[in-house]
Amino acid sequence: MQEFLNMGGYAGYVWGAFGLTTVVLLLNVVLARRYHRQAAIRARRRHGSLS
Repeated sequence: MQEFLNMGGYAGYVWGAFGLTTVVLLLNVVLARRYHRQAAIRARRRHGSLS
């Protein structure tokens, strides 16, 4: 297991890339949800509440 986690000496690069990718993907989801929520609020204000 230790050999796997060490990644043949490249663990810093490999796990750093995994970490950065995870952060970017999570940020993408959070920002998309925020943008969608704000767009829905703007649309409701612009066209009146339809619910």
